[in-house]
Amino acid sequence: MVLRWEDLAGAALARQFPSPAGDVAAAVDAIGAVQTQTARSAFLGLGARFPGTSHAAISAAYADGAIVRGSTIRGTVHTASRRGYTVLAEATRLGQHRRWARMLGVSDAELARLWLSIEDYARRWRTPEELREHLLAWVDEHAPGARRAAETGPGRSLALGHGGLVPRPASGERWEGQGAPVYATFDRAGSATAADVVRLHLAAHGPASRHDIAWWSGMGLRVVDEALSDLGLVAEEGPDGRTYVDLPGAPPPRELPGVRLLPEFDALLCGYDPRARDRFVAPEHHRRLWNQANGMLLPPLLVDGRIGGWWRAAGTARRRPLEVTWFAGTRRPRSAELDEPVAALEAALDITVTTVSLTRDTA
Repeated sequence: MVLRWEDLAGAALARQFPSPAGDVAAAVDAIGAVQTQTARSAFLGLGARFPGTSHAAISAAYADGAIVRGSTIRGTVHTASRRGYTVLAEATRLGQHRRWARMLGVSDAELARLWLSIEDYARRWRTPEELREHLLAWVDEHAPGARRAAETGPGRSLALGHGGLVPRPASGERWEGQGAPVYATFDRAGSATAADVVRLHLAAHGPASRHDIAWWSGMGLRVVDEALSDLGLVAEEGPDGRTYVDLPGAPPPRELPGVRLLPEFDALLCGYDPRARDRFVAPEHHRRLWNQANGMLLPPLLVDGRIGGWWRAAGTARRRPLEVTWFAGTRRPRSAELDEPVAALEAALDITVTTVSLTRDTA
């Protein structure tokens, strides 16, 4: 049987919108890592999936270390449970290690020693500037030829973005804010392998192609293929001619009627290769949401399990208007359908929505 986009969407919705999973850490574990390039995305993503999840509960889970966030796969920021973050850290090592080594002009072994040095240094909370100074001091001592690459361009983020550190707000700012952080070493919850990375992806996003897994994880196709070979999963042909694999015992597909307000970089988009996101969004709508010039995504509007627009509650005030835009040619959300997602948004961000406007996008 050839899978249709609808089949893939239904299977993924069953994983991304499961039954209530207990506390915040269990909820994050149930849906996999949440991309939090914007810090509020974890709050929005949990609120959309588990309506009623409160800002206080999510903040407490961060403060207690039950969930953590940091720069991991693809150099992006993700929030995960402690076990999930352990797997993301391994994916980062497998996907970024050689890239960093090439960029700095050092050997793999030298880069591994540098990463260990950063983790040893960050056994107490450090500012980004302290970490960069430590990076440059290490380079000056052990690999002086790498100084220029380490202090300019992407090299400046190496001290923060290798998957071994986690941040917290530096001065009591709320966890969904974008203020200055401090960083400390993440103590991994055991070990992880490339096969664990594949399992984590499929459990949250499957069925998936090798290209989806490679894009999401940042690991090369060769590493993904080796892990898939070890797992020996059942495969089916997809609507784009690619082969799709899944874990045994996956939950049955589900429909998702109604409206959800998803965060920027939501997993329904960012869990998949950009060229194969048709399961949740039409190509022309994807182009409207994703600004390829700066990599930003508009927060998607999910209508009946498919992305049909975007929304905005701009600003940082505790009282804000909400603007909802739906794409021409898709179903217009009914005003009453927005009551529950608005309540979920208010609870998750601890804000009050003052007004709600509905507009059709005709661009």
